Amino acid sequence: MSITTTPDHTALEHLDPQDFRFTRKAWIAATPSRAYDLVSEVSMIGTWSPSASEVSYDDGAGPRAGAWFSGRNRRGDREWTSRSQVLRAEPGETFAFVVEGLVQWCWTFRPLGTGTVAEQSWQLLGLEPVLGTTRAELDALLAHMADSAETTLVALGRWVAEEGGDDAAF
Repeated sequence: MSITTTPDHTALEHLDPQDFRFTRKAWIAATPSRAYDLVSEVSMIGTWSPSASEVSYDDGAGPRAGAWFSGRNRRGDREWTSRSQVLRAEPGETFAFVVEGLVQWCWTFRPLGTGTVAEQSWQLLGLEPVLGTTRAELDALLAHMADSAETTLVALGRWVAEEGGDDAAF
């Protein structure tokens, strides 16, 4: 007798995408305007992110609501290309985008002393099997993305301190 098993996609029905989100923040030695300019110039993200590279706006697009951009992503030994759309682009304040309609990233910038608190948030918008089919898989994705955000914030802060002061070109 042969037993065939199939993934239990009904497990997703019992989960809430709101449970899969986080916010991380770091102080950066730049004005909110400069921090926003760096983050919203999506081609720079590969400079800091351990998970994204080769990011660029579509021809003629830029940091404005409705604009589209593409990039390469990696997690472990998996790599893929993604499409993202800018939701909010408020210079010096907020830069938010949705990736493949599956997750939302939001950056906010708030002055503090001689620099800026840069806050990076991530949230699942829905539960899709491509992201994971069990609570454990989605928890692992959340942990990976939180680690990636922390690494990105630290690397951005270090880059600004070493190379990218308020007057530096990028």
